[in-house]
Amino acid sequence: MPKKLEFFYDCSSPWTYLAFTKIEDVARRHDAELIWRPILVGGLFNTVNPSVYESRAKPVPVKAKYYVKDLRDWAKFYGIKIGNPTVFPVNSVKAMRGAFVADEHRVISRYSRRVFESYWTDDKDISQDDVMRGIVKGVGLDEKEFFTKIGSDEYKARLRANVEELIARGGFGSPTMFVEGSMFFGNDRLPLVEHELAVGVGGALDQGSGGST
Repeated sequence: MPKKLEFFYDCSSPWTYLAFTKIEDVARRHDAELIWRPILVGGLFNTVNPSVYESRAKPVPVKAKYYVKDLRDWAKFYGIKIGNPTVFPVNSVKAMRGAFVADEHRVISRYSRRVFESYWTDDKDISQDDVMRGIVKGVGLDEKEFFTKIGSDEYKARLRANVEELIARGGFGSPTMFVEGSMFFGNDRLPLVEHELAVGVGGALDQGSGGST
């Protein structure tokens, strides 16, 4: 039975965009079942991680300067463009509710990529219906179905439920990944995610196999 790799994510996070570009390859390399878990990261910040707002209001200058460089370095390393959106932070609630619709039609990867690129590369405000309409059409979803569903109580509740579940499991930001219940936070933890997926496969990384000769 394949291991389960859960990906809790919000497209409003640049670090999540980085992880998104690699998560499918990670799952594929280890024959893991990738489970997409859309969230609204603001719900996490409001409930368990308000320090994010404090650091935005009163940033440490040297840390903020390095943050910009660090993000630029990672984007260059991954071969993607991450700009400075005019609207930041952005209200991603429509986009993240829409991820459930995209998942139902098996286009969640393409949909999420379009959302990430629209916001982080093309500087489009994904809180706006016109922007989302272009994304929806671009991935072949039905516009009427999409907007009807994301405005319904059911889809609002599904997004809230993912946030509440992540909080209950110890999460505090995006991206958060779980491998068979073990939590990993942040793009830079992807090597640890891979290690967790690989442990025991063929006995190569099994601690009981004896690593010395």
